[in-house]
Amino acid sequence: MGRSRGAGGAGRGSEDFESDKVAGGGLLDRRLFLGGALGGATAGGAVLSGTTAAEAEALAVPSWMKTPGSTFLGYGQPAKQEAKVVRTFAGQPNSPGTGAARTPHHLLAGTITPNGLHFERSHNGIPDIDPDAHRLLVHGMVRRPLVFTLEALARYPMESQTAFIECGGNSGLLHGEKPAQGNFQALHGLVSCAEWTGVRVKTLLAEAGVDPKASWVYAEGADAAGMSRSVPLSKMMDDAMIALYQNGERVRPSNGYPMRLLLPGFEGNMQVKWLRRLKVTDAPVMARDETSKYTLLLESGKSQQFFFPIEAKSLITHPSPGLTMRGKGLYQISGLAWSGNGLISKVEVSADGGKSWALAQLLGPILPRSLTRFRMPWSWDGGPAMLMSRATDQTGYVQPTRAKLLAERGARAQYHFNGIACWAVSDKGEVSHVYA
Repeated sequence: MGRSRGAGGAGRGSEDFESDKVAGGGLLDRRLFLGGALGGATAGGAVLSGTTAAEAEALAVPSWMKTPGSTFLGYGQPAKQEAKVVRTFAGQPNSPGTGAARTPHHLLAGTITPNGLHFERSHNGIPDIDPDAHRLLVHGMVRRPLVFTLEALARYPMESQTAFIECGGNSGLLHGEKPAQGNFQALHGLVSCAEWTGVRVKTLLAEAGVDPKASWVYAEGADAAGMSRSVPLSKMMDDAMIALYQNGERVRPSNGYPMRLLLPGFEGNMQVKWLRRLKVTDAPVMARDETSKYTLLLESGKSQQFFFPIEAKSLITHPSPGLTMRGKGLYQISGLAWSGNGLISKVEVSADGGKSWALAQLLGPILPRSLTRFRMPWSWDGGPAMLMSRATDQTGYVQPTRAKLLAERGARAQYHFNGIACWAVSDKGEVSHVYA
């Protein structure tokens, strides 16, 4: 089992931070992380864990300093000690390429997801596409249909956007009557964030000449499932992108090589991978993936369809289920927040199950429709605790409790779960998922 990251265990006791407490459960003022204030809050700036300078001995010379290291590689690899930092995945027995691979956020830091750990959702495996033979067709209600090769697209003005992508089914297990047990990756691993580089869709549509009567665009992928979705024309003419690069390198096959559709802030299924066709229409096509799936089934029996933006959401990644606390002392609560409606304006953290809240520190850069890292100093007294986070975005929307979300939609909605999650910490330091 993993260990919770951040300062903790040996070091100052909770009584040393009594004047810095801002909420129940031992939450401390976020300013302790600013300008070296945390060092000043401890006796003489003493270290928070490990040994003090007086106790430390001269460092021994380890074996790796006595022999030459390994040679160069054509493509750099993680350290062998990090072999467990991988995606987890499960395919269907009769179709192993159908399913999802999940990002291990509880083992990561920062906000940008490494390409090899970016979550993946595939409906019939990853196609092996010849980039020289691949074509993108723009047609339908346009003055002139156009066909683009990869080389032709590379001649158009390119730009970069940092954006998260979240599967509409991420966190869906929290609709269940009982708290699902699993680590962060199993419960919430279908979200990732990257820097995407490519060509604005509106540039290509402007060249094709869109009919004034058009209002939708049908996007189709080149996988064996022919995965496709209808997208409002207004979004396509806004910040939609034909993404060719992911974090500086060509988009990975599992994420749409040689090109994918990027719709910042919209649910992941709409951001069609292996993009091959954009058809301009005057109505949604009612494709399989926007009728049989990716609609919110309400308690009334009706379905809420075409519910695209991801609403404000936050989750604590450290500590979280799968990680274990090392003993009472000072810790750093850390997590991620995001909103499809723009910037995250604040994140609040509770250590007593929502009875009291305190503002967390947001780490820059704070970008719209991207993952935002937050952190909070926490003096854990070694007793039971219940950790929660609550995000607010720039529109004033506040992340709801699970109870409020289910009261509005019902437990059968399945998609777009953004209710507040709660981690219970036992007096043994074990972290588990509970309902507050």
